[in-house]
Parts: sequence; structure tokens; C-alpha cells
Amino acid sequence: MRALVVTAVAAERDAVCAALDAAAAGDAGAAGAAGAAAGGYRPVALPGGYALHRAPAGPAGAPAAPDVLAAGVGPAAAAAGTATALTAAALADTPYDLVVSAGIGGGFAPAAPLGAVVVADAIVAADLGAETPDGFLTVTELGFGTAAHRPDPALVAAVAAATGGTTGPVVTVSTVTGSAARAAELAARHPGVLVEAMEGFGVAEAAAAHGLPVLELRTVSNAVGPRDRAAWRIGPALAALTGAFRTFPQALAGVPAAAPVPPPPTFRRTS
Repeated sequence: MRALVVTAVAAERDAVCAALDAAAAGDAGAAGAAGAAAGGYRPVALPGGYALHRAPAGPAGAPAAPDVLAAGVGPAAAAAGTATALTAAALADTPYDLVVSAGIGGGFAPAAPLGAVVVADAIVAADLGAETPDGFLTVTELGFGTAAHRPDPALVAAVAAATGGTTGPVVTVSTVTGSAARAAELAARHPGVLVEAMEGFGVAEAAAAHGLPVLELRTVSNAVGPRDRAAWRIGPALAALTGAFRTFPQALAGVPAAAPVPPPPTFRRTS
């Protein structure tokens, strides 16, 4: 299964690449990762100034290491970068089989504590819709789009089992939550939500446009709620991301290819 992993920033991309380099070297330790990195992932130029990171081909029969792209922060940048990489691969007759949004994010306590690994069973656009006198309406309810993508359950289960992750909804926002009131509002609107991030829905939209299955994997760097940078644990969350991706190729190798995703329908705006 040929996969594209999309992160927001270079630090997340490098955490993913370090894990996959170490796995390719047959050593999950830090020394192995550092040694593999010297001859491992290399940037490949894409249109638009993007740099796709790609590993050399491994031994025959070994799981293929995913390509990794840092596409930028937010759903629009994520969708644009993902679409660019998918289109370039399709034009080169080397299409991907799976797209993965990955990185760190805010966890909803107590279900997703600091350092937790979360695999999304729903990738939800938390603030794409309209405010009305009767409350918030999603684009699905408005009749001109989709507000959620649901990854293949077999893929979700396999990756969660391999990484020790918890499964549940991950919401995509354009503005990071900074208050207890907003955190409570999101939790009430999206029962069971585990993580808030900024790119998953954009990645999922691009994947759906190409008829490809999608996953989202997040590690928790902070609690969703009042903004307190002193409480953030970005380093440990990136380390957890590296740890999660060490088993990623093997997890995918044991899962049958997901069925093609139907192209998104055309909607006519009615309100």
C-alpha cells in the first residue's frame, strides 16, 4: 500500500521521517534513526514549491515507506499541498493508495491526555457551516457539502492496534480553541471527540477528490481549553508521533486495500 503522509510543519514531518528511517534501518533507537537519516529520506521537488520527502526503495518484500509532505498550517494549506502531491503522482503514473494526515494536536481531557496517540474514526470540519438563530448548522445540514469523512474501519483498527492508539473523532478547526467555553461547545456538538487539529479535514477533502481512502493520526501536545503555552508538551508529543509511526508500514501491510472512495457529489447551494 503506497501511502502519502501529510503534516503541517517540518518538525512533524521530521518526526515521521525519523520513525520510518529507523524502521528501514532495523533499529528503533535514536542512534539508528540518526544514522538512517543520513542516507534516508530526501526531498523531491513538487510544483508550487513543495518538497516531498521520499525514502529509497527498501529490500524486496519489505513494506514501502510512505512519502511525507509538510503542506502548511490549516485546512486550506493542507488541501492544496495534498492535492498537489496526489496530482503529481497520478500524472507520473505512480498513484498513492492511501493518504494520512498526521501531527500533534490538542486533546480533550480526560479521554485524550498529554502524549496520547489518537487514530480518527471520523475526520470532522468543526466550524464549516453557518450560525443560525437555532444554533450551528453544518454544510451537510445546509445541503452543499460534507462535514465529515469516515476512514475505513479496518485501517483504523489496524493502525490503532499497532500504535497503541485510541480511536474517536478528530475535529478540524481554523482557529485553535483558547477558552473553556469553546472547548465545552465543541465537546457538546461532537460527542466523543478526542482531538482538535487544523489540517485533517483539508487532507481528507483532497483524498476524496482523488477517490483515495484517508486516515488521521494525532499525538496530544496540550489540553483543549484555556490557552496556556507553558503547559504545552510539544517535544514529548513529537516523540510520541515518531513512536507511533515506527509500526506504521507493518500495520498497513496486514490490511487489505480499502475500496476506492466515490468522488464527492456536486452540490447546489440552496441557502
